[in-house]
Amino acid sequence: YTPFGFSDWQTEVSAIKKFGSAGKKTAVVSTVNGDANVPFYKELGNQGIKAEDIPVMAFSVGEEELAGLDTGPLVGHLAAWNYFESIDTPENKKFIDDWHKFIKSDKRTTNDPMEAHYIGFNMWVKAVEKAGTTDPDKVIDAMVGVSVPNLTGGYSTMMPNHHITKPVLIGEIQADGQFETVSQTPGLVMGDEWSDYLPDSKDLISDWRAPLACGNFNVATGKCGGKGTN
Repeated sequence: YTPFGFSDWQTEVSAIKKFGSAGKKTAVVSTVNGDANVPFYKELGNQGIKAEDIPVMAFSVGEEELAGLDTGPLVGHLAAWNYFESIDTPENKKFIDDWHKFIKSDKRTTNDPMEAHYIGFNMWVKAVEKAGTTDPDKVIDAMVGVSVPNLTGGYSTMMPNHHITKPVLIGEIQADGQFETVSQTPGLVMGDEWSDYLPDSKDLISDWRAPLACGNFNVATGKCGGKGTN
C-alpha cells in the first residue's frame, strides 16, 4: 500500500520488474487511485514494463489520467470500468458532442465518473418527479426502481440495495490514450452492497424498501445493524 498522492514509484516498479524477471507468469492488480496513477504509469514506461510481459489490471485509471502521458509504452495494459469514451453508441456520441460544445473544446476526454454523474442526475430528476417533491428522504424512497438511459446502451436501474445496474467492461490501453473494449458482460450487473467472501459481511444484505428499510440486514440473526436514516 502507498499513501494517496504517492509519486516516488521507482522503487516499487523496480520491485515489480525484479519479481517478474524470476520467470514466473506475473501480472499486477492495481488499486492505485487518482493522481498517483500518473507517476505510476510514467515509471512503468520508464522501466520498460510492457503489457505482454507484466500486464497491469487497474481499477482506477481512465482516460483523464492517461491524457497527459505518452501512452505508447503502455499499450495493452488493462482497466476495468463501466464506461469508456470509445463506446460506440448514439447516446455516447451525443453526450460527447454536447459536452465539447459546452466547454468549447474537443480536446478533453470523458470518463467513467462522468457517465456516473450523468446517470445519477437523471435518476434524481425522475425520482423528484415520482415523489412530487425535492425532500431528500422522499426522493430517496422514490429512487428505488427508477431507470434511465446510460451511455453504453440500455438502461441503468436503481435497485433496492441503492446500487445501480451497469455493464462491466475491460479495456485495453491504446496508443492514443483511449481504451479498446476487450471484454464485456453479456448484460447489466447489479452492484453487490456487501462482500460475500468476508466473514463479517457474508450474511448481510441491503434493502431500503419498507418494511425492511435496512442497509445492513443480517439474514442469519434477522436483525438490522444500522436501522434508521438512509
